[in-house]
Amino acid sequence: MKLIDPENPFFQPAWRRWVLILIPFAWAFFETSNGNDVWAYLSAAIGGILVYNLILTWPKPED
Repeated sequence: MKLIDPENPFFQPAWRRWVLILIPFAWAFFETSNGNDVWAYLSAAIGGILVYNLILTWPKPED
């Protein structure tokens, strides 16, 4: 079982994928500005997992 299933129809619109990626990075910035480095690293790691699953390994349309 995958943590994120890119085949799910929920992830089809590109704007949804980008919003879901930006939320953990924005939270990481918020935590860094408050001096909570551990939570910032955790949020950034979640954002990195989402980038990998929803952008880098996204199925490309066949020509």
